[in-house]
Amino acid sequence: MRSVIQHLRFHFSFFLMPVFLFAYSQTSEPNFSKTVWAFVILHLMIYPASNAFNSYFDKDEGPIGGIERPMPVEKGLYYTANFIDFLAILLAYFTCNFNFALSILIYILISKAYSHPLIRLKKYPLMSWLVVGLFQGAFIYLSVFQLINNQFSVFFEKSSLLPALLTSLNLWAFYPITQIYQHDADASRGDITLSLKLGIRGTLTFTAVLFLFSTIGFGYFFSEQNVWVSHNFILYLICMAPALLFYNYWLVKCWKDQSNANFKNTMRMNLIGSICLNLFFVLLIFFEKN
Repeated sequence: MRSVIQHLRFHFSFFLMPVFLFAYSQTSEPNFSKTVWAFVILHLMIYPASNAFNSYFDKDEGPIGGIERPMPVEKGLYYTANFIDFLAILLAYFTCNFNFALSILIYILISKAYSHPLIRLKKYPLMSWLVVGLFQGAFIYLSVFQLINNQFSVFFEKSSLLPALLTSLNLWAFYPITQIYQHDADASRGDITLSLKLGIRGTLTFTAVLFLFSTIGFGYFFSEQNVWVSHNFILYLICMAPALLFYNYWLVKCWKDQSNANFKNTMRMNLIGSICLNLFFVLLIFFEKN
């Protein structure tokens, strides 16, 4: 049981929380009940179940995202992940609506295709990078946004697609560095990840370039809005400054000695970046709703 709980990695949901908070911040009159249920379903069920399913098939012996010393996986982990997924779909249908339940089902199928050996998108560098960023970012953003706005058509509206794309751009930038310390383990399983293809220096450079585009994108997005335009972007820059400073510090260290691209430094980067981005969206919600 301890192994199952560990591999669910509930704390890892914190790293994906900015997508939900961004969607919530852009709604004028969110449905409170559906907002709470969507948060619970995603962060306490869907994401942990996906972590567990991935851990079951990877069977890592070295550090993985959020766990430095993973316990050996048990057969119960596979059944637990599938049961939570099934329960999440039912809960989404009865507490939210059919459209959100369908979105959850699609996300679950994609996450299983990422890890399951019959498909294993994870072993294809560009495909896995695109799919993870698209579905953990834009797809979840639009799913949450349409639910708490009670408006399914937002999936196809231009005004919703830009912020959705920004969430994916953030994840496309962030995703390769989550793989940077696992090159040997991934290569031994035949998972040729994007980070492995790019190398350590290439991964750090790639991430820096995409984060630059993401920052420009947020600047453009807030310039298109009529309220708190400059204030929102300045707030974004202030909140993200600690993450930027640490990233540049880490990049310089890795450039001199690639052994610094290790689990501990990667998790520090993940945590600092997530705290900064979550803080920004919490403050954005506070200013937008008051």
